[in-house]
Amino acid sequence: MKRFSVVIVLLIINITASAQIASVFNNSRPRSMSQRWELDTLTSSGTFVFTPYKPVYLLPLRWSSHPNGQPQSGNTGEDYINPNNIDLNNLEAKFQLSFKVKIFQGIFWGHGDLWGAYTQKSHWQIYNASLSRPFRETNYEPEFILNFATNWDIFGVKNRMLGIALNHQSNGRDTPLSRSWNRIIVQAGFEVGDFQVYLRPWYRMPDDVDDNPDIQHFIGRGEAIGIYTAGRHIVTFTGSTNFQLNSHLHGYAEASWSYRIDGNLKGYLQVTHGYGETLIDYNNRQTTIGIGISLIEWL
Repeated sequence: MKRFSVVIVLLIINITASAQIASVFNNSRPRSMSQRWELDTLTSSGTFVFTPYKPVYLLPLRWSSHPNGQPQSGNTGEDYINPNNIDLNNLEAKFQLSFKVKIFQGIFWGHGDLWGAYTQKSHWQIYNASLSRPFRETNYEPEFILNFATNWDIFGVKNRMLGIALNHQSNGRDTPLSRSWNRIIVQAGFEVGDFQVYLRPWYRMPDDVDDNPDIQHFIGRGEAIGIYTAGRHIVTFTGSTNFQLNSHLHGYAEASWSYRIDGNLKGYLQVTHGYGETLIDYNNRQTTIGIGISLIEWL
């Protein structure tokens, strides 16, 4: 019980810190891509200021159709055999924290900004008293992003930014449950009316020791993020695919809806389907439904 109380306190501290970040970037109204990424002098906050990156949310209730009690890697060696089958609850809690910091501004002839970013996503078996309510999986995602402002108009669709990121994602666990990959991600951002779209193809960098050699086969080789705003409502869709247009087509889809309650506080509904909601689930197909609150969205 003492450990459980400590975890609750730490979670509250993390959410409070994220709320402070949100206050720097008030989300009580929709933001343009220019404001989000400080693409002109009017929206620039300067360097070494914490600003939001990916969504920040807390889902006290998150249900899964297929909890992954015995994760297995695509590796066939004896070191990667997981003999344990843990009796996981279908219901758990999930939360995500994310922020970015501009390190250099106006580099490469005054057009580029270098950002450092960090995202952490955790799944907590808080309702599983028989297992002492463990954190089932936490993914850590630091990255560096070199971003350039653009202003191209193609048939009414505005290309506002182009960038490239060096991205690392891992779960910090030992073999056979270790999962990680390094990617070079190219991103392009577009705006049209109340819609924003990010296209993010990536190249997976080779690893000397590969804990998940087939991860691209399941999660995919790129993703698209679409955001629509209407008054207090924000609807977001994220989809990834391996681009195999046959029976081996795999990927991941996530849809969310938020409704602003007051200031930065929003009610939040999230539905996912496919592979890779977390790294440990990269080859486990499931459908999840979560409900809770969000403080920060993609815009």
